[in-house]
Amino acid sequence: MRIGELSERTGTARRLLRYYEEQGLINPSRAANGYREYDPALVDRVIQIRGLLDVGLPTRLIKQILPCLDKPRAIHFPDATPEMLATLERERDRMSTRITVLTRNRDAIDEYLAEVRTGAR
Repeated sequence: MRIGELSERTGTARRLLRYYEEQGLINPSRAANGYREYDPALVDRVIQIRGLLDVGLPTRLIKQILPCLDKPRAIHFPDATPEMLATLERERDRMSTRITVLTRNRDAIDEYLAEVRTGAR
């Protein structure tokens, strides 16, 4: 697929997709005419990248952990530093806290909707 389709399917600006390519987060192939060709599997990859960016991970760390998100997993990091591991642990803990808050908010909305629907009958 071309960049426009990937952009549309992921809700990601073309400029950001090119940035992800510059950072080594995605690797499109090149057609004979020089145009970038994006594998359909990159739709999920871009969505993963956006989610990781949304929680505050920098692209340099995302690049290192992306292989862990693939199936089969390829986990080997000879260059993993204690600082990198500490950063990932902090970010993981921050994500867990956010998940807890989002779950609580979702449950509260569900309860509200149930009450409103029951009261409307």
